[in-house]
Amino acid sequence: MITDTTFFTNEPGYALLDRFRKTLKHVQYFDVLVGYFRTSGFHQLYESFESIDKIRILVGLNVDRKAYEIIESVRSRGEFDFESHSRTKRIFSEQTASDMGESEDSYEIETGIRKFIEFLTADCADKDQDIKNGGNGKKMELRAYPSENIHAKVYISRFKKDELDFGRVITGSSNFSESGLIANREFNVELKDKIDVDFALKQFESLWKDGVNISQEYVETIQNKTWLNDTITPYQLYLKMLYEYLKEDINLDEEIDIYLPEGFMDLMYQKHAVVSAKKILDAYNGVFLADVVGLGKTYISALLAQQLPGGKLIICPPVLKDYWKDTFFEFGIQKFRVESLGKLDQILKEGTDKYDYIFIDEAHRFRNEYTQSFESIHQICFGKKVILVSATPLNNTFQDIYSQLKLFQIPKKSTIPGVPNLEKFFKSLERKLKGISKSDPEYIDAIKEGSKNIRENILKCAMVRRTRSEITSYFSKDLDEQGLFFPDVEDPRRVIYRFDGQISTTFNQTIELLRKLKYARYTPLLYLKEELPEFEKQSQRNVGGFMKVILVKRLESSFYAFRKTLGRFVESSVNFIDMFNRGTVFISKKVDVYDLLDEDNEEKIIQFIEQEKIEKYDASEFKPELMEDLNADLKLLKAIRDLWAGVSSDPKLEAFINGLKTDKELKDKKIIIFTESKETGDYLFENLNIHFPKKVLFYSSNGGVLSDGRKPVSVARDLIKENYDPTCKVQTDELRILISTDVLAEGINLHRSNIVINYDLPWNPTKVLQRVGRVNRVGTKHKDIYIFNFFPTDQSDTHIGLEDNIKSKIQAFHDTLGEDARYLTEEEIVSSHELFGDTLYKRLTSKKTYQGEDDKGGRSELEYLKFIRDIRDNQSDLFEKIKLLPKKARSARDNDAESDQLLTFFRKGKLKKFFVSDNNDSREFTFFEAVDLFECEPDTPRQKIPKQYYPMLDKNKVQFDFITSGDVMGAKDSGGRGGLSNERYVVMRLKAKELRKYQGFTDDDEEYIRLVLRGYEDGVIPKNTTKNIKKKIEKETNPLKVLAILKKTIPYNILGVERQEQPTVSSKREVILSEYLSGKK
Repeated sequence: MITDTTFFTNEPGYALLDRFRKTLKHVQYFDVLVGYFRTSGFHQLYESFESIDKIRILVGLNVDRKAYEIIESVRSRGEFDFESHSRTKRIFSEQTASDMGESEDSYEIETGIRKFIEFLTADCADKDQDIKNGGNGKKMELRAYPSENIHAKVYISRFKKDELDFGRVITGSSNFSESGLIANREFNVELKDKIDVDFALKQFESLWKDGVNISQEYVETIQNKTWLNDTITPYQLYLKMLYEYLKEDINLDEEIDIYLPEGFMDLMYQKHAVVSAKKILDAYNGVFLADVVGLGKTYISALLAQQLPGGKLIICPPVLKDYWKDTFFEFGIQKFRVESLGKLDQILKEGTDKYDYIFIDEAHRFRNEYTQSFESIHQICFGKKVILVSATPLNNTFQDIYSQLKLFQIPKKSTIPGVPNLEKFFKSLERKLKGISKSDPEYIDAIKEGSKNIRENILKCAMVRRTRSEITSYFSKDLDEQGLFFPDVEDPRRVIYRFDGQISTTFNQTIELLRKLKYARYTPLLYLKEELPEFEKQSQRNVGGFMKVILVKRLESSFYAFRKTLGRFVESSVNFIDMFNRGTVFISKKVDVYDLLDEDNEEKIIQFIEQEKIEKYDASEFKPELMEDLNADLKLLKAIRDLWAGVSSDPKLEAFINGLKTDKELKDKKIIIFTESKETGDYLFENLNIHFPKKVLFYSSNGGVLSDGRKPVSVARDLIKENYDPTCKVQTDELRILISTDVLAEGINLHRSNIVINYDLPWNPTKVLQRVGRVNRVGTKHKDIYIFNFFPTDQSDTHIGLEDNIKSKIQAFHDTLGEDARYLTEEEIVSSHELFGDTLYKRLTSKKTYQGEDDKGGRSELEYLKFIRDIRDNQSDLFEKIKLLPKKARSARDNDAESDQLLTFFRKGKLKKFFVSDNNDSREFTFFEAVDLFECEPDTPRQKIPKQYYPMLDKNKVQFDFITSGDVMGAKDSGGRGGLSNERYVVMRLKAKELRKYQGFTDDDEEYIRLVLRGYEDGVIPKNTTKNIKKKIEKETNPLKVLAILKKTIPYNILGVERQEQPTVSSKREVILSEYLSGKK
C-alpha cells in the first residue's frame, strides 16, 4: 500500500511532479483531464510513463464564444457534426503550434516531445481489448472535448493488480504543464478511497466518449507545423530567412494608388520609394528620401504627399520654390505651402499648427546644430512628421546625420530599433576618432567602420536610397516596357589650359602673398582685449576661413572674377580701417558661413557679413595688433592687385572657345556650363556671345542674361525649360549654350543636353553630382553623358609630367588655405598616402565620381526582394509553404568551414539581427553575410541536427541579449566626461538648491522647470538654445529672472509633446529560425 502526503503545492518537498514520479511506476492505467495542456513539460515525466499500459489525456479547448455556440446548437439537435469535429482538431492544432513556438529550447524538451509521439503511435499492451473498449489501441490516446471549456484538473491512477490499492485521484489547480507540475505555486489534493476514484473515473468516461480523437492531429502538427519539423530543407530555410527579413516590403508593390499628371511616367521604382517612405514615416515620424541625383526625389515627394492627410510645409532653397510649388500643384496636392530656407523665422512667427508634415529639401544644410537656423528648423519640425530630401544625408561627419535625425527623433528616447539612445550611439563613434591623425590609416578605417555602423543600424531603418544601378537591375522590366534607360557616363574629358611665363610667375607670387594674409578685416573679434567664449572665436575663424576660400576659388575660376574680388576686399579693408580710425567699430557677430556656401552673388555675401546683426564696439576695446594686421593685409591685397594689372591674356577662355569650335563632342552641340562665380558667368557670357551670337544664356540668382538684355528669374527659367527640358510642353531650340551658377544644379530637368562643363575646378564632388544629375536622368534620349573639367598647367612641363604639374597647381590652391580647406570641399577628404591634389585629380578624372553609386560592394537588398517576389509570382505553392514554415524553424547541412557553426535569426519588436556561434563564441553578422551563409541550391540535402545545437543556440541568445541590452545600445547614458558642458551647466543650475528650494514659484512655474529638465533628459533642446541660456544665466542669481530667461529662450512646443516610448526595449526576443552547419571536422 502507498501511504504518504495528501496535499501538493509545489513547495520544496511537496511538488506534484515528485508525487507522480513516485506513484506512476505502480500504475497500469493513467487518465488525465485538464483544461490546459503543454507537451513541452512532458520531458519531466516520460520515463515514469514507460511502464504504464494505457494513458488517456482529455483536454479542453479555449474556444471563443461564437464557436462554442455553434457547437452547442448542433449538439442540442442530437446531430453528429463533422464540422464541429474538424473545428476542434483545427483549434487544437493551432494551440499546439502556438505553444511549441513559445516553448523553451532544450534537448530535454525535444526528447520528451519525441517520446510523447512515440507513445501516441505505439500499440498498447492489450491492443485488441483497448479497441473493444472504444480506444484506438495505442499506448497513449489524446482527445479534445469540443463543446465547453474544461477548467477541471484531474489525474486518475489505477494501480496494477498486484497492488493493494485500487488507485488514486489527484485534483486541484495544476495543469499538465511544467509550471503546473513544478514551477507555479499550486494547490492539489490526493484522494485515495475507491469510491472517489470510481466517481472520478465515471465522470471521465462520460466526457471521454464525447471527446474528439486528436492523436493524429497532434503528431501531424508537431511534425509539420513546429520547430520539430524534420523535413525543412536548407533551401526552404534560406527562402524563409529572406521572407521574414523582407516581409514588410514584399507586397509593397501592390499597395499604392496614385494620381499622375498628364505626361508623367508611371514608374515602378518611384512607387516603391513612396510606399517604403510612408512605412518608415509611420514607424519613426521621419524618413530620409535619399535616392541618388536624377531619380526624381521631388516627384517621389509629391507622390508621397498624395498619401498623407493634413497640411504640408515644404522648405527648400529659394531658387526651387516655384519648382516645388508647380510640382505639388500638378500632382493635385491639397493644403500645402512652400517656403524658402531663409524664411524660418517668419514660419515660426506665423505658427506651425496647421502643418502635419514637413518636407525639407537639401536637408543636409541643417547639419550644424550650433546655428540659429538649426534651432529654428528644429522648432518647426518638433512633433511633426518630417521628410528629409537629400542625395547626401551622410556628407561629412557623423554628427551631420545625428543633427538631421534630431528633427524627428527624441535623441535619448529613440524609436530606431536597437538604438534607444542616439546621443550615446554617435558619441561612441566620435570617441573612436579621437587622438588619431587624419593621415593615419587607423583613422580611415574608423571612418569607414563608423559609416557602415550608421548605415546598418540607423539609415537602414530610416532611409530610402537607391542608386541607378539598383534601379536598372531590379526594375528593369518596368523600364524596358516603357522604353526608358539611364545613359552611360563617359570618362571625364580634360580641357587643359597653359600659363605662359608671365602668368606662371604672377600666379606663384600671388599664392605666396595669399598665404601671408591674416584676413583681419573679417576676424576683428579675435583681437578683442576681453577674452571671447570659444564658440564665438570659432565663429570668427569660420568667417575668416570662408573669405579666404572665396579669394582662392576666384583665382582658379577666372582672372576676371579674381580681379573683381580683389577690388572688393581692398575697398572693404579701406572702409573698415577708416571706421576704426573714427573710434567706433560695427561688427556682425552671428554669421553662419554654412548659410553662404551656395550663394553665387559675392557682393551679397560681403554685404551680409558686414551688416548682419551688427554690434557696436569702441576702438579702444581692441588690441593694437588689429590695426597692424589690417594695414598689413591691405598692403598685401594691393600688391596682388598690382601684379594682375599687367596680365591681359586669358589662356583658360582661349582654350575653351577653341574647344567649342573644334572638339567633335562640343561642336554644334547643346551644352551646359557651370561656374560658382556669378562674375565668371558674366565674363563667359560677354565673350561667348561674340562667337555664338543669340545662342547663349547666362543664368544666376539675379535672373538671366541674353543678347537682348537681362530677364527676370521666371522668364529666364521658362526659356531654359523650353530649350533644355524634354518634358516641357513648349519646345524651342533657340539656345545652344547655357551658362549657370549652381542655382540651376538642382530642381530642373536639362536632359535635352548631355554635356556638362565645369568651368571652375569642382572642389565639391557632391555639387558635381547634382550638376550631372540635371542631364543624367531617366527619360533622356541620349545614350552617353559627357563631362568636361578644366585643369591648369605651366607652359613648360619638361621637368615634371603634365599630370604632376596639374596636381601641383591643385595642391597649391589647397595649401594656401591650410586648415580652412574644409570650406573648399564641404566634406572630409581622407587619404593616408596621397596629397589633396592627387586625390581630387583622381576623383575628377574618374567617371565613378559622377555616377553617384554607393560603395556597397555591388550588393543591394533589392536583389533579394526581387528574388522572393519572383517566388511569390511564379512559384505560389512554394511561397505559401515558406510563409507557413513554423516559428523557430530549423535545418542542417554540411559546410566547408573548419568547425561546426549555428546561424540564428532573431527578432525583437522591429529589430532583426543575425548571429553565428561555434564551439567558442558568438558574433553578430550582417544581412549580406547571412545571405552568403544561408544561400544554397534547391537540392541541397538536409543533415541531422545534433545535440550540440542547443548550447550553440544558447550562445547566440546570450550574445543577442547582450548586444541589444540598454548598456550596449545606449538606453542608459553615463552622463559624459571632461569639462562642464553647456547642457550640464544649465541642468545643474536648475537642480541647484537656490532654484529647487525657492518658494516664490507657482505650481505652473515648478511644472515648467520639470518639463525643461525632462527636455534635457530626452535631449530635445538644441545646443544653440542651451548655449544662449548658459550665457544669459551665468551671472543671474534671481530665480524668477532665470525662469524668465528659460521661458523666453526655450520654445514651449518642444517641451509639451508627448514622448514616444522605445519599442524594442520591452519587446520579447524571438528566434525566427536557425541553421546548423556541420564543418569538416
